[in-house]
Amino acid sequence: MKRIAVVTGAAGGMGRAIVDRLIEDGLHVVGVDLNAPAVLGMSADLSDFTPEVCDLTDAEAIFDLFDRITRRFGGVDALVNNAGTCFMSDFPDISADELDRQMAVNFSSAFHCCQQAVKAMAGRAGVRKIVNISSNGAYNFDVFDPPHYRASKAAMDTLTKDLARRYARDKIACNSIAPAMTQTPLFNVLTAEVLDRAISAMPHGHAMQPEQIAAWVGFLISPAGDVSSGNVIILNQGRDVR
Repeated sequence: MKRIAVVTGAAGGMGRAIVDRLIEDGLHVVGVDLNAPAVLGMSADLSDFTPEVCDLTDAEAIFDLFDRITRRFGGVDALVNNAGTCFMSDFPDISADELDRQMAVNFSSAFHCCQQAVKAMAGRAGVRKIVNISSNGAYNFDVFDPPHYRASKAAMDTLTKDLARRYARDKIACNSIAPAMTQTPLFNVLTAEVLDRAISAMPHGHAMQPEQIAAWVGFLISPAGDVSSGNVIILNQGRDVR
C-alpha cells in the first residue's frame, strides 16, 4: 500500500517540485492549494495525485480537509507544510491586519495542519514525517526579509522542535528546511534592485532551484530520514558561515 503524503501550497513553484519528487519516490500525494484551477489542473499530468482546494487560514477547513483525507486513504504518513508567502511592507507601515495575515498564512496554517496530521498518522506503520518549509530569513538579518515574515518562520521552527520532542516515542519525526534565495513565484514580490542584491550575496552567484529543496524533502521523508528529527536544516550555499 502506498504511503500518503499531504503537501500544502502544492500548486506553487516549490510545492510542485515537492509533489513531483514525492510521486517519483513512490508516494501518493494529496496536493492542497487555495488556487483551485492550478491545483485541479495538476491532475491532468500527474498520476498518484489527489487535488484538494482549501483555505489554510481557516482552521475548520483544515479539520474538514484531513477528515476527507483520512476517510479516503485511512490516514497520513507524511505532511509537508510548504504553503506560505511574504508581505513586504516596511516595519513602520505593517498594519495589524497584515501582521495577522502573515502569521495566519505561514504559521497558523502549519500549526493546524500538524494538529490534524498527528491524529491522521496514528496507527500508521513506520516512522511518519512532518517537514516544515521555513526560511533562512529566520536566522540571517543581513538580507531584506521583513520582520513579520521572519517571525512567522521562526515560530514554525520552534513548533518543529516541540513536535519532534513531543512525538519522538510515537515515531513521528519533524524537521524544518530553511532555504535562502530559491527561484519561486515569491520573487515577484521583490523589486529588481532587491532581487539582484539578494542573489549577488549567494556564493554560487545564483539562486537555488525548487528541485534542490524538494530533494531534501524527499530525503527526510525517505527511510534514510528516519533518524533525523528536531533539526532546522539551513540551505544557503554556505552564505552565512562565520
